[in-house]
Amino acid sequence: MTIRSHVRENLHLAFPVMLSNLGHVLMGVTDTVMVGHLNAESLAAAGLALVVFNVFMLFGIGVSYAITPLVAAAHGEKNDSTITETLRHGLVINVINAAILIGVVEVGKNLLYHINQPAEVVERAIPFLSIIAFSLVPMMIFQTFKQFAEGMSNTRVALVVMILANILNVILNYILIYGHLGFSPLGLVGSGWATFTSRVFMAIAIAVYIYYMPSFRKFRDGFSLGNYSKRLFSKMLHLGIPSGVQFIFEAAAFDFSLVMMGWLGTKTQAAHQIAINLATLSYMITTGLATAATIRVGYFSGTRDYKNMRLAVYTLLGMALLLMTIFASIFIIGNNWLPTLYINDSEVIPIAASLLVVAALFQLSDGTQVVCASALRGLQDVKIPSVFILISYWIIGLPLGYWLAFKSGYGAIGIWLGLFIGLTLTALGMFWRLQWMVNRYSLAVNRRQPV
Repeated sequence: MTIRSHVRENLHLAFPVMLSNLGHVLMGVTDTVMVGHLNAESLAAAGLALVVFNVFMLFGIGVSYAITPLVAAAHGEKNDSTITETLRHGLVINVINAAILIGVVEVGKNLLYHINQPAEVVERAIPFLSIIAFSLVPMMIFQTFKQFAEGMSNTRVALVVMILANILNVILNYILIYGHLGFSPLGLVGSGWATFTSRVFMAIAIAVYIYYMPSFRKFRDGFSLGNYSKRLFSKMLHLGIPSGVQFIFEAAAFDFSLVMMGWLGTKTQAAHQIAINLATLSYMITTGLATAATIRVGYFSGTRDYKNMRLAVYTLLGMALLLMTIFASIFIIGNNWLPTLYINDSEVIPIAASLLVVAALFQLSDGTQVVCASALRGLQDVKIPSVFILISYWIIGLPLGYWLAFKSGYGAIGIWLGLFIGLTLTALGMFWRLQWMVNRYSLAVNRRQPV
């Protein structure tokens, strides 16, 4: 394959995932924008609840990512039995995981009262958090079938479902938040019920599609129960749990930064929520390229095609850097205007505008680390990358951000500079690890050894 053909295939796989992930983020963006028009307290409460929820949701998503490289490799080997069994075992793992995560949220939600957050924000956040926590079950069912379809190089099904779910979410938000069509206005709680209902729809829609789609008919045994393999459960958990831990280390770092923002006041916390929402938008779009990296690397590892694996990885990295350069430019040019889409508050908007400049600085690092981490996942290498993230964020980035914010007087900017340093160190570590793994894979293939 030529570089041009790799770029074309990358776009074929990545573009639907970009739009699908954009839709996933837009559900949160829609909630944030519509809640932000209530008041700053509701916006900050939504941000506080979502950062807690996102830690658990991203851990669940990370665990579900074990499905894609296993399915992609089996697809490259033309092993339909392994594909079916991976789907069947993945569904059980993800549903049980969701139930456990809901329990943890419900038991621990009152800890929000003890992390020095504004009382009015916590009071609004807890009911909202309880509702969206229960959306983890339909969310993880959706993820199971999404990762399966992507492993089979079908990245369009999740896009269609996500578009429909976002339309439903906007309609329900409009009705339930503000009180229309005879409903009483529920405010932030109404947004929670809109999100929950939309995710139930997502789970049902994608499951029905996968079950009845002719191209997936031979994998229908993946819906059946019983006759499970302890070995396959173990293999999937050994891939999935470190991937979930990667997401926790990274997401929790950004989430803890919101807690630190709360120590600076409600206005600063609301500004942080706006900036992080926009930065998440660019990140989630770029994860379309990252998903393509997992699929293509997994597939080429199954076919033992080192040359095309390497070309696929480097073309995807180049595409990610180009895309993130565009986002960085948008954040710099529109830093004063973009926050006005969320809120009309003369104190919040300038803080958010300054944070968007820092967000622009770490776009290239963010694009590099997400593509490299996903390519490593395609090679089923997940443990060492988790260590990189732990060190970069929690040992270096966050402590430095705290020192800059509270000891050196930089405030909110200091916290975000710590995040920028953590992201950059993660990107460098991931790139080095990917280089090493690809070269190791090449030597094994050339010597005809097991990879």
